[in-house]
Amino acid sequence: MRHIVSVLVENKSGALSRIAGLFSGRGFNIDSLSVGPTLDPSTSMMTIVTQGDDRIIEQITKQLNKLIDVIRVVDLTDKEYVERETALIKIHARDEGREEALRIADIFRAKIVDSTPNTYTIEITGDSNKIGAIINLLRPLGIKEFIRTGQIAIAREEVRIASVKEDREQKTG
Repeated sequence: MRHIVSVLVENKSGALSRIAGLFSGRGFNIDSLSVGPTLDPSTSMMTIVTQGDDRIIEQITKQLNKLIDVIRVVDLTDKEYVERETALIKIHARDEGREEALRIADIFRAKIVDSTPNTYTIEITGDSNKIGAIINLLRPLGIKEFIRTGQIAIAREEVRIASVKEDREQKTG
């Protein structure tokens, strides 16, 4: 089963490496990983998408919580959350396909962010299904290349009402 795990970490060098090492050392795969700073510049939020049954995810969560740089770990899978992903898709834009590419981009509320005589580069943001759907529709036009960011996710409501300071104190306690 697919799980989205949100990890609040100290913004220190090596934190990402230790977390990735935890996964690889135990034979767990990371499907996607996104990291960015939070409102507090001393912390970063990681969104990790991985596969596993409840026992494996529980083991991952426990192991992550043991890492010194980790402040909070939340498996969002069984919670209400919003997820997004961004993709850049470069397609062949020959005369016969230009109008179709524009039509598809418009339907998906995507943007043409670059245009040359032979290509369009389309930017799209949405959930994974939306990204997959536009890729499938653009494939017959000739996709030259594409890149996806991986998912980011945030709980719709506070998962736990506690400040970062309280989480740090509880962990070092």
